[in-house]
Amino acid sequence: MVEFAIALPLLVLLLLGVAEFGRMLFHYNNLLQASRDAGRYAASKVWNATLGRLDLSTSLQTEIKNVAVYGVPSTTAGFSAVVPGLTPDDVQVRPSASDARYIEVQLSYDFQPVIGSVLPSLFGNDVPLAVELNSTVVMRAL
Repeated sequence: MVEFAIALPLLVLLLLGVAEFGRMLFHYNNLLQASRDAGRYAASKVWNATLGRLDLSTSLQTEIKNVAVYGVPSTTAGFSAVVPGLTPDDVQVRPSASDARYIEVQLSYDFQPVIGSVLPSLFGNDVPLAVELNSTVVMRAL
């Protein structure tokens, strides 16, 4: 019984760590899917055949950001973010630096564990627990 009392806190801590890691992977998977959806939407809308180049207007950037965050291009009323805490400010849409025919969509998200944002330390500074998750998609404009 004494061994169980000694091992229980370690087992609970291990279980909590595994659960948090799984939750982080779930959020990363949703973030990756959102960036792919926004990239596909951007690739289908950004090419101007008349000018023969990318035409990335402010309204189109807003639509692409809405697709990345809410899953819909226009009205976001009634829709929640695909990843809790993700905002349109976390999305960057720009032409690819390597080729003018490609569009790049980048999402940046700070994952916060359930247990808190910092781990208090007995000596020195606190240990931050937030992890930055990034997802970048580059697609050729259609």
